[in-house]
Amino acid sequence: MDYDVWSVIAKFDQSADYLVSYSHLYRIGISVVILCFFLGLRNIFTRHITYWLSKFFNATQVAANDYLLTAAKSPASNTIITLGLYLALANYLPTTYEPILSKILSSFIVIFTAQGIHALVKLYGNDTETLGRLLDTKVDQILIPFFSKVLRFLIIALAFVVIASNWGYDVNGFIAGLGLGGLAFALAAKDLLANIFSGIVIITDKPFSIGDWIKTNEVEGTIIDINFRSTKIRTFEHALVTVPNSNLVNAPIVNYTKRQLRRITFNLGVSPHTDSNALKNCIERIEIILTQHPSIDNTTIFVKFDSISENSLNIFLYFFTTTTVWEEYLTIKQEVNLLIMQILKEEGVSLSCPRTSHYFATPLEVVNAGTATPNYKT
Repeated sequence: MDYDVWSVIAKFDQSADYLVSYSHLYRIGISVVILCFFLGLRNIFTRHITYWLSKFFNATQVAANDYLLTAAKSPASNTIITLGLYLALANYLPTTYEPILSKILSSFIVIFTAQGIHALVKLYGNDTETLGRLLDTKVDQILIPFFSKVLRFLIIALAFVVIASNWGYDVNGFIAGLGLGGLAFALAAKDLLANIFSGIVIITDKPFSIGDWIKTNEVEGTIIDINFRSTKIRTFEHALVTVPNSNLVNAPIVNYTKRQLRRITFNLGVSPHTDSNALKNCIERIEIILTQHPSIDNTTIFVKFDSISENSLNIFLYFFTTTTVWEEYLTIKQEVNLLIMQILKEEGVSLSCPRTSHYFATPLEVVNAGTATPNYKT
């Protein structure tokens, strides 16, 4: 049998084309399957995972979870789709395209991350009430939206720098320009920035909150407002004092509201003619009423016969109330004082009275019985 060489070669070419075409279609099919899988994964994430995350956050009572889920939902969904496209294209295209595909993928991940953070900052910036509850303080209604815009701009600028650097562009000039602009602004508004950063420290560190009673070297009163520039304090004379935040950050602060107990201490002076047994009974009974009082901390109570003076026998009292509220503190102090007066009366003990002795060079002469009148002899 005679074979036509060229016809055999042509058949081999047809078979090769068929195999190449089959391999091509196979890769396309695999890529389509990968893409469909990630599309389904995105739908699962959107419909189910976010729902269960929302249920979990509500159960744990984590603050402001709605904003976190809202901000993360779209970037996460876009990231899943982008990852699916990357794997589908990487499966179909030759390996020579791998470097550029990796750069594209990393660029989109940076974009979606910036998108999520940008959305979160915008949500909190537009809802200062929720932000105030999250930080447990009153936030500035003007500064927060302003700083939200500044922060969003910085997020976009940072994303641009990262993407440009990823593609091999020199971003040093851009960063230097931002640095020079920031330096000029910082020099022009040095005091303002000092107060703003101090306000951030106060809000995050929380040495005091609105409603707290504080005392510094300069002012004492109740905090009525905290913002990024200053803190407003209402003194006990009802004067309003505005203190720059930088002054408060650098000054020692006594926060009376943060204390758990409030001290009462004084010396009780009784008559120097008091019998020792009566004095002992008074001390024991006073200690008992303090120990049994429901609003007095019984871990630290001192009632001791402390000293003897010319006009009195001094009993030292030292104890703490379980409340720090001023009005309740005064009420407890009044109750204790009344109980002490009752004990002294029952024991026949009188309070000491200051005495003054007068000495006359010439003795007084009694003229009429029951009436003493001075008779100065010359």
